[in-house]
Amino acid sequence: MIKGASHAKLLRLATLASLSVACILIVTKAIAWWLSGSVSLLAGLTDSLLDGAASFLNLLAVHYAIRPADDDHRYGHGKAESLAGLAQALFIAVSALLIAAQAVSRLQHPEPLEATGWGIAVMVLSLVLTAALLAFQRKVVKATGSSAIRADSLHYRSDMLLNSSILVALVLASYGWHWLDPLFGLGIALYILWSSLHIARESVTVLMDEELPTEVSERMYQLVRSVPGVLGAHDLRTRISGTHWFVQLHLELPGELTLSRAHTLCDEAVLAIHREFPRAEVLVHADPQEVVGKETIS
Repeated sequence: MIKGASHAKLLRLATLASLSVACILIVTKAIAWWLSGSVSLLAGLTDSLLDGAASFLNLLAVHYAIRPADDDHRYGHGKAESLAGLAQALFIAVSALLIAAQAVSRLQHPEPLEATGWGIAVMVLSLVLTAALLAFQRKVVKATGSSAIRADSLHYRSDMLLNSSILVALVLASYGWHWLDPLFGLGIALYILWSSLHIARESVTVLMDEELPTEVSERMYQLVRSVPGVLGAHDLRTRISGTHWFVQLHLELPGELTLSRAHTLCDEAVLAIHREFPRAEVLVHADPQEVVGKETIS
């Protein structure tokens, strides 16, 4: 897991790449839609317009989220990424509804498509650019764990399906099957709406301080209990903020230990978790074993 200046640089590059791709696609899809009148292309253009807005918002959110903790935000600014994810979900849902409305209108009032060759060329370009962006975003998410970049990547994965569907619709339309174009547009709209719900759920999970998965918590228990001198552990609590995991737990130690030795064991427990989960920032409280026993009895 990359940290520090390299971490921040990767996040900035990922957001700039996303915004650049969105801007290129907005221009090319607008031209192709104007020439062809395709509902599927309009769906792609609408989605790219909202991609651009979401990517710009993502750029601002990531810039804020990577700021270090300060006196007013002792846990950092990482939740700005989740707020950006919610905004992205809203943008995506709106685009889906606009596309669906246009598709229904075109089903009721069919129109032949023109200049489908331009549209096909634009969609091939869209697929190439989106595939390159996804490959880069995948590396960034693996290196940083950024929830904002993960949400953006999910969005662009749905774009791959959208752009592929548009390409198929335009190819079929070029053979005279114009009525399939609005049907493809409607199907794309439903898929985009589903994607927006998925992004919103992930963002709300972080904002509501949902615990890390049970298997992660159990593994953390195993790690600290394996530290020589530690008798047990309890009351482990976790939450996520941006790319950071915040972990709190109580260690059970022999009551006769010196303060220095207890402090050393706490540090070793923190290191044991951090070695396997480098995103974790761990806070440990030491409890004498005899006190833990009394609390259990009471």
